[in-house]
Amino acid sequence: MELKGNWNYPTSIRFGKGRVNELPSLCKELGISRPLLVTDPGFAKLPQLENIKNILKNASIPVEHFFDLKPNPVGRDVQCGVDFYKKHNRDGIIALGGGSALDVGKAIALMIGQKYPLWDFEDVGDNWLKVDPQGIAPCLAIPTTAGTGSEVGRASVIVEEKEHRKVIIFHPGMLPQRVLADPELTIGLPPFLTAATGIDAFVHSFEAFCSPFYHPMAQGVALQAMKLIREHLTIAFHDGNNIEARSHMLCASMMGATAFQKGLGGVHALAHPIGGIFDTHHGLTNAILLPYVMLRNESAISEACIAIGRYLNLKKSGFAGFLDWILEWRSELKIPNSLKEIQVTGERKEELGRLAKADPSDGGNPIVLQAKDYEKIFVNALEGNLRG
Repeated sequence: MELKGNWNYPTSIRFGKGRVNELPSLCKELGISRPLLVTDPGFAKLPQLENIKNILKNASIPVEHFFDLKPNPVGRDVQCGVDFYKKHNRDGIIALGGGSALDVGKAIALMIGQKYPLWDFEDVGDNWLKVDPQGIAPCLAIPTTAGTGSEVGRASVIVEEKEHRKVIIFHPGMLPQRVLADPELTIGLPPFLTAATGIDAFVHSFEAFCSPFYHPMAQGVALQAMKLIREHLTIAFHDGNNIEARSHMLCASMMGATAFQKGLGGVHALAHPIGGIFDTHHGLTNAILLPYVMLRNESAISEACIAIGRYLNLKKSGFAGFLDWILEWRSELKIPNSLKEIQVTGERKEELGRLAKADPSDGGNPIVLQAKDYEKIFVNALEGNLRG
C-alpha cells in the first residue's frame, strides 16, 4: 500500500514520499513568491537543504535563508528572524526542520505585523485576542523529524531568557496553512534523535489520552498514534532508511500534536522548565521523565494504561505491565534512565517545582500536583530512583 494522501485535518497536509517536489505549487497556493526559509543551523549543513533550494530556484522562486536560532529557541531568535524577513522584503515563511525551526518560523510569521511584543501573546487567558490576524504572514511547514508535530500546532514554545522560562505563544492563526510531510526528509535523522523525538510523540499521545478533559476525538487519535509508534519507532531506530517506518512515525507525530488539544500533563509541565534552565533536548527530557511521572499519577491512570496496553497488544497487562514495557522500550532505544546522565543538576529543584506548577501543561495532569510534588518527581528522575 502506498503511504500517501492529501488531508485536511487539522490543516491542509500533503503527505508522502517525494512530495517535497510540490513545494513551488504550495507556495503559489499561499501567494508566497519571495519566501523566507527558516531552518536550524544543523540542517543548514545538510544536502537536503540544497535540494530544496534548487526546487525553488528551478521554479523561479527566490529564497532567503535564516538559521540563526538555538535548539531551545529564545525570544531574540524570533526578533532576529522578523528583522531579517523585513530587511529582505519577504512575503511568507517556509519553516523547515524539527520543533525548534518550526516553532521559530511560526513565531516569525505571527510577529511580522504585530504592535505588541512577543511575550504579550503567551497562552494565558485571552492574550491571543491581542493578535492582529491580518498581521500574520502566510506559513508553510515541512517537518524533518517525527516528534513535536509543531507543523500541525497553533503555538510555539520560546524561551524567555531573563527567567529561563519556556513560554507558550498561542494564536489559532499560527497553524500553518499548508504542511508538506515527506518522510524521505527524515531519513538522515540519527538513531538517538529518532528515539528521543519518537518518544516525544508518544508522550504527547499518552498524556492527551490520560488527560481528564472530555474530547473523544482526540482520545481516538492519541490511541492510534501510540499504536503506530509502538510498531514502528524501534524499526526506524535500528534501520533509519526504512521508509515505511519513517512514514508511519511522521504521521504518528502529527497525530500526537493533534491529540494534545485535549491536554498534556506533568511530563511536559516539568520538561519545559528543565529545558529552559539546562538547555536539554525536549524529546529526550520527556523520555527520561515519563516513568517517574507515571508512577506519581498511577492512581488516576491505571484504567487508561490497561486500555492502552490492550490496544498495543502488550504481553503484560495492567499498570505494572505497561510501565515494564515503557522501561524495556526506553532501554532498547538507548534512553538514559536519569537526568544526571544528561548533565542536569539539582541545585534549582525548588524553582523547577514552582515553574512546573505554573506551566500550562500542569492543568491537564490527571491528578492535582503541587510544586513540592514536581520537586520530588524531579529529584527521583535526577537520581534514577523509580521506587520513589
